Amino acid sequence: MRIHIATDHAGLEFSRTLQAHLANGGHEVVDHGPVEYDALDDYPAFCINAALAVARDRAAGVKTLGIVFGGSGNGEQIAANKVAGIRAALVWSMDTAILARQHNDANVISIGARQHTVEEAIRYIDAFIAEPFSGDERHVRRIGQLAEYETTGDIAGKAVDVDASTGRIVGSPAE
Repeated sequence: MRIHIATDHAGLEFSRTLQAHLANGGHEVVDHGPVEYDALDDYPAFCINAALAVARDRAAGVKTLGIVFGGSGNGEQIAANKVAGIRAALVWSMDTAILARQHNDANVISIGARQHTVEEAIRYIDAFIAEPFSGDERHVRRIGQLAEYETTGDIAGKAVDVDASTGRIVGSPAE
């Protein structure tokens, strides 16, 4: 499998260790940076580039996933999720790693390098990579709704952007 990796300065050592672990496991690893430590680096471009590569590979039929790291993993997850077709999950336990794949067909994992040991991160990532999407109808339906919103700004029949108490579009003038 091809694995795209990106980080910020807080996850740089994690990234190097993980790249070696994944390569030793037979994966093709593509590093999207950074290549050297800079305490003032900006993670969005690194993570977006990794996510774009995952999206492109998936569209081309390549078996691929992405991994992004940062101090907490939050910003990196947010950055990756800005890319159409990417479902990045912030993972902090074995359950969240497995469920991200089983229920959400997540294609990018985000981990906080300051929140976990390298050994924990490797366990979560190995579980994430190994776990298949369940394909259950309810999960397929929900992922479809997310994709629909991503492309159209709506989810047909689901009252997106409608105030449940009034039935009006949020922000519309009162009648």
